[in-house]
Amino acid sequence: MTRGLHFQFDGGPSVVAELQETFAPVSSRTIWDALVKPVSMLATHAMFAGPEIMLNLPDEARTFNGTQVPAENQQVIPAAGDVIWYYQGPNQMAGLNDEVWEIGMFYGAGGRVFGPLGWTPCNIIASVKEGLAPFAQACADIRIDGAKRLTLSRVG
Repeated sequence: MTRGLHFQFDGGPSVVAELQETFAPVSSRTIWDALVKPVSMLATHAMFAGPEIMLNLPDEARTFNGTQVPAENQQVIPAAGDVIWYYQGPNQMAGLNDEVWEIGMFYGAGGRVFGPLGWTPCNIIASVKEGLAPFAQACADIRIDGAKRLTLSRVG
């Protein structure tokens, strides 16, 4: 079995995204290594990017230097099921002095990596190959219902 990332909503659907180890070897390995233990966090919905949920990697999984992950397998218009890695340093964006350690998942067509700073190429580190529909509905519900707790772990 290929290595992947397991996304599980508390009390809800789950999905596995296959790591893109050929096209994003460093970033996919870095996130894999950071998830020795599963992490739980709030999944929020993107404001500018369209059908995307965003996860801020918790402190216990920040086991690497976010500035050292190279640009690889980047895209600004990801496909449905693509999982991205994005790091934003403190004060990079006006009014935001915190770091952003984002793992994002695009759950539908029409997504774009666009925000207050404009087009922002991000590393595609994994992709969902099957079973996205029920998970996508739970992601879309976040827009109406608000943030949901999600656990991210390794498989394979």
